[in-house]
Amino acid sequence: MKSLISLILFIFFISFSSNAFAYCNCECVNGQVQALCSSSLDIEPICAPRICPIVNPSIKPFDPIKIPPIGTQNCTNMQVYNQYTYTYEWEEICY
Repeated sequence: MKSLISLILFIFFISFSSNAFAYCNCECVNGQVQALCSSSLDIEPICAPRICPIVNPSIKPFDPIKIPPIGTQNCTNMQVYNQYTYTYEWEEICY
């Protein structure tokens, strides 16, 4: 009985621990689906194909002049679709 409870607890913690710190989403970036993660250590999901809204023409803001976070090589501003306002917004993306 004790081993069964231990097994159930182990499965419970394994199933929830993998998503505890990972934050990756498939978003429309510059009109194409792309995985965006909060950390370079997160595993990018395979994004299902979908149709993104057309990107409205906009003037790109200046790219930041700073050292990119660990695990990335470059940071630039890209238009990311906001599903709550139904518009593209400029966000800094590091890759």
